[in-house]
Amino acid sequence: MKQPDFSNINVILVNTSHPGNIGAAARALKNMGIPNLRLVDPEEFPSDVARWRSASATDILDRVKVFPDLESAVADCGLVIGASARSRRMPWPMLNPRQCGQQVALDAVDNKVALVFGREDKGLTNEELQLCHYHVQIPADPVYSSLNLAAAVMVVCYEARVAMLEARGEGESVSAAAASADHSAAAPVPVDTVYDPASEDEYWDVPKADGRQLELFYEHLEQVLVDMDFHDPDNPRLLMPRMRRLFGRIRPDSMEINILRGVLTYVDDHVKRANANKPDTATSDSTDKHADE
Repeated sequence: MKQPDFSNINVILVNTSHPGNIGAAARALKNMGIPNLRLVDPEEFPSDVARWRSASATDILDRVKVFPDLESAVADCGLVIGASARSRRMPWPMLNPRQCGQQVALDAVDNKVALVFGREDKGLTNEELQLCHYHVQIPADPVYSSLNLAAAVMVVCYEARVAMLEARGEGESVSAAAASADHSAAAPVPVDTVYDPASEDEYWDVPKADGRQLELFYEHLEQVLVDMDFHDPDNPRLLMPRMRRLFGRIRPDSMEINILRGVLTYVDDHVKRANANKPDTATSDSTDKHADE
């Protein structure tokens, strides 16, 4: 039976400290049929330890792409989902692993998808999570919720695989088994506190904006807000993170980003012309003083 195409799915490990975790994560990817592993500033790679821990997944390690930062690692991805056990002061749109898998199955048909995992000890920073459209959190026992990195990768990749199999009509036995299991002890997730990916349109007329287009838009937006004296970069508060969260939740397509940047250019031109036509206060005061004399 022909397998789904997993080639658009990319697992990204950020600043991994132990090479054994890279190897174990590569093995998890191989188990789930996902071919692409990206590393952001790993502390030790290439590594014999990573190859040993990968078992028969050395081909995954041979194809690894290494990036200096997360922004460049996700630049070509239309959907970015960051995994973190920590809740944040400013919450990001949240998915559980099952919803994450469903979202990946929808997007991976036409877009590159990134599943991002942070450092073993600290996870993802707030700034790194802000590069993601969604935050996926594994509902582990709160008494001890810290998972090994490779274990977390396996959970999320498993859900993506099951969702893609079900999208092809090949995962019905998995769904039936899950439906028949006794989940009476599990606490229900409130519907109004979790983003529902099924609410998104299943198709789009143009591709979703990728990471590079979004970063250029955010830079453009921030500059225009500064030119308008609306945003003070020396006292930014949470303006730009909230703007990132807004547009990350909307997930604009490439045409929409082009329209927004066109509007920003138009507004910025008008602001600059208005500022250029303002009378110089110091010059006006001096002129008035001489006139009075």
